[in-house]
Amino acid sequence: MKIFVIIGHQHVGSFCHAIAATAMEELKAAGHEVIYHDLYEEDFDPILPQAEVPKDAPLDPVVKRHCDEVTEAEGFIVVHPNWWGQPPAMLKGWIDRVLRQGVAYEFGEGGVVNGFFKGKPAVVFTTSNTPREAELELFGDPLENLWKNCIFGLCGVEDFRHRNFESIILSTPQQRREWLAEVRQIVKQCFAPR
Repeated sequence: MKIFVIIGHQHVGSFCHAIAATAMEELKAAGHEVIYHDLYEEDFDPILPQAEVPKDAPLDPVVKRHCDEVTEAEGFIVVHPNWWGQPPAMLKGWIDRVLRQGVAYEFGEGGVVNGFFKGKPAVVFTTSNTPREAELELFGDPLENLWKNCIFGLCGVEDFRHRNFESIILSTPQQRREWLAEVRQIVKQCFAPR
């Protein structure tokens, strides 16, 4: 399979980067082809210009390449920290510019009539510093709703998984090793060779 892996975290030494590296190792070990983008490393421009909004608009070459890659992908892995219950602005801008009408979904009467990612699994790994119980009590799980329903669900993904690792700031090296083992297991399950 061809798996699209994207990370939205500005610090190369972050646990998010360890998650992405571990996921890619597991994918490659299973014989999958990996398309990888580190948005900060690549200095992706997250600003959606008005000229790019129309469905048939000419696209920036970088955005066009990303659109082509997500179209060709047979599965997705997204990695990012939880910032204010959302992805960082860099990743949100990528969503706005790349997961666009005609690439990820199609509108019709009554709203979205066709999500183009049907049959493609998606996994979102996130990190946070708020203990899970406190976050669920205060906010619910905004990232689960955003990725499962508002983004990937709209794009047709039915095989979706989200795993948040917390609290990063309080975690021990042993805990992080166990979490990375869990990343391997999730990737193995979701992207088993077909």
